[in-house]
Amino acid sequence: MQHAHDAYSTTANVTMPPRQLEASLLLKAATQLQDVHDSWTDDIEVLDNVLQYNRRLWTVFVGAMTEKDNPLPLEIRNNIASLGVFIFGHSMELMEDPAPEKLLPLININKEIAAGLQGSE
Repeated sequence: MQHAHDAYSTTANVTMPPRQLEASLLLKAATQLQDVHDSWTDDIEVLDNVLQYNRRLWTVFVGAMTEKDNPLPLEIRNNIASLGVFIFGHSMELMEDPAPEKLLPLININKEIAAGLQGSE
């Protein structure tokens, strides 16, 4: 059964419109961060893994904002890039001084951007 679910998920991601895929990935990261928040332990490896996933995702978004053929208005590209810089810095601070409440800004940003992407279809 899990194999069928994985195959469906892979197919769904391939056929998803780009904005929907981006929203889905942001929500996946937000869910992972929320899970760590809700079941907080002192396991730094778990925290680091979810923060790495979130940073990789945001690295792709920030990189896309610098592409010359990016159709988004400059103001939006600058705002997304600024959010990315905040996320990178906040993630580093969180690893230096871990606390569950420090995950909340990352969770909220991902959810808000995902909601905006879903509403723009």
